[in-house]
Amino acid sequence: MTLWNVLLLALVQGLTELFPVSSLGHAVVLPALLHLGIDQHARDFLPFLVVLHVGTLLALLLYFWRVWLGIAWGVLRSPRADDAENYRRLAWHLVLGTLPAVVVGFVLEKPLRALFGEPWVAALFLIGNGVMLLLGERMRRRAAADLQDERLDALTWRDALIIGGWQCLAFIPGLSRSGATMVGGLRRRLNHAQAARFSFLLGAPVITGAAVLEVPKLLHAHTALHAAPLGAMLLAGSVAGLAAWLSTWFLMRYFRRHEQAALGPFAGYCIAFGALALVLLSLNL
Repeated sequence: MTLWNVLLLALVQGLTELFPVSSLGHAVVLPALLHLGIDQHARDFLPFLVVLHVGTLLALLLYFWRVWLGIAWGVLRSPRADDAENYRRLAWHLVLGTLPAVVVGFVLEKPLRALFGEPWVAALFLIGNGVMLLLGERMRRRAAADLQDERLDALTWRDALIIGGWQCLAFIPGLSRSGATMVGGLRRRLNHAQAARFSFLLGAPVITGAAVLEVPKLLHAHTALHAAPLGAMLLAGSVAGLAAWLSTWFLMRYFRRHEQAALGPFAGYCIAFGALALVLLSLNL
């Protein structure tokens, strides 16, 4: 990959990872549409995407640093204060929400890898992602009378596990991790701001797990990446991280201010972009 391609994918990754529009779907579809000449079946393509996700991870850690510090304090020191108990409960829910992705990723890693280099599959599931978001909004309207308060305290262990199950949909390129977990949160009677907050926090352990598995492979193989050396990839991770931080800043404010049909614009975009991508791919333009 050229430096331009690396930085372009980094920017796309950072801007789309937290938006419910599937960063992986865009990373698979855009190179094919723009004829970037990237071999998406190459062994180093998935580890490269994980490097970009590490940039996103750092952005999430920085943006929610008070939450992570509170979790560390509550778990390690175990004080009796109510806030500490809430942080311990949140930590437990994040662990439960991560378990389904760990199991599914371990069992289905090889067959799912085959989908990563198929642009038409990602475009098709981008349309499916838009439909999923619309259905999530419909479920939210039905449960509007039962919405919980502003905090996540009322979330149960079963809720966290179910939301984690929704997260597993993101193993398919085109289905958004943040979108799926937000829909799962709406289904469990959270409002948009709550669902987004839990979704973004839940992304940190998942991305950490992927990085632990894939980054060593990239470090081992980086000498073969003549067009995109390790330094360029680290730069790309930094670009992705900055874009992800700005995306998180924007989205947290957006979801607090837009409770009605907040996912609608993202659903419309996914359906339109996925359909256009299918047409262009079929015409080989």
